[in-house]
Amino acid sequence: MHDKLLEKYYFINSFDTNIINKQDKTTTFIYRDYKSAKLDTNKILKIKTFLKKRGNKLLLANNFKIALKFKLDGVYLPSFNNKFDHLNYLTSSNFIILGSAHNLKEIKIKEHQKVQIIFISSLFKKNNNFLGINKFKIISKYSKKKVVALGGISKKNIRKLRLLKVSGFAGISFFEE
Repeated sequence: MHDKLLEKYYFINSFDTNIINKQDKTTTFIYRDYKSAKLDTNKILKIKTFLKKRGNKLLLANNFKIALKFKLDGVYLPSFNNKFDHLNYLTSSNFIILGSAHNLKEIKIKEHQKVQIIFISSLFKKNNNFLGINKFKIISKYSKKKVVALGGISKKNIRKLRLLKVSGFAGISFFEE
C-alpha cells in the first residue's frame, strides 16, 4: 500500500489558497471552525467555489443543514455529535457522511448515525484519546465501515499505516508540512 492510494482528508479552518494549492486533486477538504461563535457562510461559499474549480471535494463539520443548503459534497460529524436529526433529511446518493470516534461506544453511535466512513483517533498523537497502533487495530475491527486514521500522522510515520487496514488518513499538520 502506497500513501498515494490512501484517501486523504484535510481539516481546514481558514481559506488559504497557498496551502490548498499545495494539495493534490484527490484530497478532500473538511471545513471546521470551532473557534468562531458564528459560521461564516461567505467563507464557505468562497472555499466551495475555489475547490470546485480545482476538482476537490468540500465537507462541512457538524452542520448538516448548511452542507445541504450550499450543496456541499458532504458533512463530518465529530465524536461529540451524538444527534440523529440528520437522518430526517433527504440527501443525494453522492452526499458523504463522515464521523469520528475515539472508542467502541462512539463507533457504535457513528454506525447508528449512518456514517459511511469512521475516523478513529488518535493514532499517533499522544493526547487523552491516544490509541497507538495495537489499540487502533483492535478497535477498528469492531466496525464494518471504512476506517480512516486520524491524529498525529506525519510524513515520518505515514508508512506505519501499512500495518493497519485503513482506507485513508486525515489531519492538519501532515498537509502543512
